[in-house]
Amino acid sequence: MLQITYTDYEALRAHGEETYPHECCGVMLGKSTPEGNTVSQIVRAGNTRTDSAHNRYNIAPQELVKIQRQARNLGLDIVGFYHSHPDHPAQWSPTDFAEAHWIGCSYVITAVEKGKAAITNSFLLTGTSEEDKKFLDQAIEIDVAASQSNSQKG
Repeated sequence: MLQITYTDYEALRAHGEETYPHECCGVMLGKSTPEGNTVSQIVRAGNTRTDSAHNRYNIAPQELVKIQRQARNLGLDIVGFYHSHPDHPAQWSPTDFAEAHWIGCSYVITAVEKGKAAITNSFLLTGTSEEDKKFLDQAIEIDVAASQSNSQKG
């Protein structure tokens, strides 16, 4: 299961709307447990794909290292990645699968139809190596209470 606050869930969906008709991308920070991944923070990333940004994404390695350091400084881990599919279903593509390398991470995809976020799905990358990796459908649990308590702290 992927646990995420309502605020972060809506923020990653809004990111897809803002970058439409191109794919957005970002990183989810939090903690992993045997029950799944819990997101504490999302970090927007730039899509460095210039050849086909409408149906591909790439996070620059130096940006990913910076985000990883940020996570470590906060006592968090990278627990997943998100991106959008402009005018395509919220299902992983063969390219998404080929470019997924973080075993145990959640891969969240939001379908953005005509500029509006529609369905959002999560897939857990499982396996022990590149050779036996696979995506499993992963339920998303949206924590509204955590969003409300976090907004009251501000």
